[in-house]
Amino acid sequence: MSRATEPTYERIYAVVRAIPHGRVATYGQVASLAGLPGHARQVGYALHALRTDDDVPWHRVINARGEISRRADPGPEGLQRAMLEAEGIVFDRRGRVSLRRFRWQA
Repeated sequence: MSRATEPTYERIYAVVRAIPHGRVATYGQVASLAGLPGHARQVGYALHALRTDDDVPWHRVINARGEISRRADPGPEGLQRAMLEAEGIVFDRRGRVSLRRFRWQA
């Protein structure tokens, strides 16, 4: 089964597409909303599988500490932060987003 037809990934992508501009969601939050509670890592795998031309706003998904998760291959973290800042998301001096202020309430 290809990534594009994987039902679990498509449920995850549908949730991520619903995150509004200027808001973030955590991996665990996306998993729960996709009907996969306790499977935050599955969300990470699904987002990693995206092609660069996909319309899924992957950059709006951060970890439960309000941080951008580190990748095995460094680089996307800076892009993700820049994309979030362009949407008005503010990072504190520790590189964290206030989930109280910016978390999407689905």
